[in-house]
Amino acid sequence: MANNNIPNEQSLTKKVWNLATTLSGQGIGFTDYITQLTYLLFLKMDAENVEMFGESAIPEGYRWNDLIELDGYELVSQYEQTLKILSEQDNLIGTIYTKAQNKIDKPVYLKKVITMINEEQWLVMDGDVKGAIYESILEKNGQDKKSGAGQYFTPRPLISAMVDCIRPQIGETICDPACGTGGFLLAAYDYMKDQSPDLSKREFLNNKALHGVDNTPLVVTLASMNLYLHGVGTDRSPIMCDDSLEKEPSTLFDVILANPPFGTRPSGSVEINRPDFYVETKNNQLNFLQHIMLTLKTGGRAAVVLPDNVLFEGNAGETIRRRLLTDFNLHTILRLPTGIFYAQGVKANVLFFTKGQPTKEIWFYDYRTDVKHTLATNKLERRHLDDFVQCYHADDQLAREETYDAESNPTGRWRRYGIDEIMGRDKTSLDITWIKQGGEEDDRTLAELMAEIKEKSHTISAAVAELEKLLANIKED
Repeated sequence: MANNNIPNEQSLTKKVWNLATTLSGQGIGFTDYITQLTYLLFLKMDAENVEMFGESAIPEGYRWNDLIELDGYELVSQYEQTLKILSEQDNLIGTIYTKAQNKIDKPVYLKKVITMINEEQWLVMDGDVKGAIYESILEKNGQDKKSGAGQYFTPRPLISAMVDCIRPQIGETICDPACGTGGFLLAAYDYMKDQSPDLSKREFLNNKALHGVDNTPLVVTLASMNLYLHGVGTDRSPIMCDDSLEKEPSTLFDVILANPPFGTRPSGSVEINRPDFYVETKNNQLNFLQHIMLTLKTGGRAAVVLPDNVLFEGNAGETIRRRLLTDFNLHTILRLPTGIFYAQGVKANVLFFTKGQPTKEIWFYDYRTDVKHTLATNKLERRHLDDFVQCYHADDQLAREETYDAESNPTGRWRRYGIDEIMGRDKTSLDITWIKQGGEEDDRTLAELMAEIKEKSHTISAAVAELEKLLANIKED
């Protein structure tokens, strides 16, 4: 059933996104649209599979052909019943349709989405093309401030650089305990997929190597579909809908790549009770860091995006940092600039560490001081991190050489600190900078500056609220 009129990636992405804009004018948000697109696209691809191979994974009565002939509220009713039945399946289908609900209740607009999907042949499209279309839609959704979807989207150039440094190998297990839309897992998969022609290794890679967890049903749907369209997890999704912080890990992994959620734990979440944690804290990032440390195999490696407070916070923060330095080799810290995440004003770092050996030295790469990125005018690209990846020397870390020199190159971005220097710092702080700010003109837009001010005021308000709670408790005691 070859189709010579398969549209190219750009034209189909535009077509899909134009419909999103139309629906947005009718009060149907981008995130809701993408979710419904995902549900319907899976049904259409199953129907194409039936035409080609005569097999369907969908129960009878709830397939694509049961929808496309319908109109009006009969269509809406059939679609909603389909979502209910498919969400109850115990396989990939059940994961794709986790807690599925219809968000397009006007029949005419639901019909528009179905018609657009029905005009294309998706199954015969190259997996890279399908995946790229879906990824571009996810990224566009991440840019939509109203949807809040940006929190689930890590810049792909940063993911690529992290994977190039960690260098996952086919046969290893890879985990992301806060996987969002699956960017880290896909990048690791792409890095490994051509490493070996051995069928058993490729089978392992496709069905057993990758593991992702997210506690938001919508995100589990998007991540599962993202992987599925790239040809990963075609029988059972590697993504689980769960809260990574709730229980001790039952499986340990060779590699962990992650960008855990910043900020406080969502209200209504189960209280964390982890006897295996090194220290009790309400700091979400510190808890994710502890979880990742405990989930690595001995000899396993991790690259984790974490906000600045993890580097300097006292009490629990210092306890965890000291454990990280004594039981792990925290060999590299990449300091990131603001303006690269869809959440404004975020100051973050990437920590690279290996489990099982103490830290002897930490290499810092300052890609923050005097670095200006904005999502509008100077977006982060992979080439911006080329120098860091070269300095990292993934093939032989003993070959690393500082670019910093106090006399000849005080603005060198790559600098080594011995463990004695680190341990002697107040609170064992890893919040280190040595390059003097150049005082360059701030080229952020007014909207970006306002967004950062709002972000900071929200953080201050949250801190004040926490202090008020503590003071109230002290008075009661």
